Amino acid sequence: MTWRAALLLAAGAATLPAWPAPFLGVAVMTGAVLLLVALDWALAAPLHALTATRTGDRTVRLGGTATVTLHLANASGRTLHAQVRDAWVPSAGARPDVPPGQLLTVEPGGTAELPVRLTPARRGDRPAAALTVRSLGPLRLAFRQRAGRPGTPPWTLRVLPRFDSRRHLPEKLAKLRIIDGVQVTRGRGQGTEFDTLREYVIGDDVRSIDWRASARHSDVLVRTWRPERDRRLVCVLDTGRTSAVRVGDEPRLDTAIDAALLLTALAARAGDRVDLLAADSTVRAAVTGSGRPALLTRLVDALAPLQPALVETDFELIAGEVLRRERRRSLVVLFTALEAGPLGEGLLPVLPRLAARHRVVIAATHDPVLTGLTAAKPAGPDDAYAAASAWRALAERDRVRAALSRHGVTVVDAPADRLAPAIADTYLRLKSLGQL
Repeated sequence: MTWRAALLLAAGAATLPAWPAPFLGVAVMTGAVLLLVALDWALAAPLHALTATRTGDRTVRLGGTATVTLHLANASGRTLHAQVRDAWVPSAGARPDVPPGQLLTVEPGGTAELPVRLTPARRGDRPAAALTVRSLGPLRLAFRQRAGRPGTPPWTLRVLPRFDSRRHLPEKLAKLRIIDGVQVTRGRGQGTEFDTLREYVIGDDVRSIDWRASARHSDVLVRTWRPERDRRLVCVLDTGRTSAVRVGDEPRLDTAIDAALLLTALAARAGDRVDLLAADSTVRAAVTGSGRPALLTRLVDALAPLQPALVETDFELIAGEVLRRERRRSLVVLFTALEAGPLGEGLLPVLPRLAARHRVVIAATHDPVLTGLTAAKPAGPDDAYAAASAWRALAERDRVRAALSRHGVTVVDAPADRLAPAIADTYLRLKSLGQL
């Protein structure tokens, strides 16, 4: 029963003084209103003949806007007068073009389209929550309603990482072309492979002369070399409790994902093979051989639903998975936090076994707030204690960095907005030196 029925009943109550028997007047007015409500309910379009489907975008990058359209098909022989509320999870940022209170009219056999614009605020999967359809009668006194998940057409919008660091890709590719695509070395060195033969010119290293080829061509030919391709790169994302810490405007895990995407795109252009592993106390995601564009899409899709888990990271598990999956020597880039507790108790005991087979790089973000606390002049006792805590935290980071360096590990410690280009530069430097 709607507010119109209540208003009609109130209007009838105003006529009670004219009745000789007030109780009889109440009974008559109530019966008349209930009869009209029952008649209006019976004339409302049945909801069992209403079919709801969806079309639209399945994926969108974080910060973008997607459009998903709800289609309501009226298969009954009555005109549908309905109020529709298409609810999504709050983080989906749903903005329907048709307000929930607006009356929608669908003729028999007709279809209505209700677009919904989604601007998600978080990465991951954002499902449709519930669809509520209220079918009103011709007099608007009563309604039929269907609500809840059973009548909701399923739809999930996958929100992909923002990948802001792609703006650095042209610069890093230019450096890569200098290393790998433009300058071909004249002499063989570590991390190089044979490229082509060419004629000898003055200034070439005589040790590069290919005497057998020179004898066959009646000319002096020298070998040229280029950096080796098909190197192995393993990106390991720590999704434990430390990855949930917000550094700047986003969680540490989102910063690591952004840096991993830039590194993957760069390594794929270099012809190297990239594998990805995300784990904490269990393996959350694993992508193998994402060195080609199609597999790169798979990697982005696998990273989208990753969320931090409030558990301690099992570095024994991570080391075991890397050693089991990668038989060849690889560059292992571990995105984690430089915290003395988790690394000292979890990573350092297994690091010698991992570093003996692979080249290990630790990529971490530091909070600029700590540096700001140490640089600010204390204005009172609370500021002094905060500065002392910041100094202690930075000293612990230095001790962890020194302990990792003793095992031959390269540590990249940069602010959140500089981590992606910093780790890309480290990859290019190791590639140019033939140390992958």
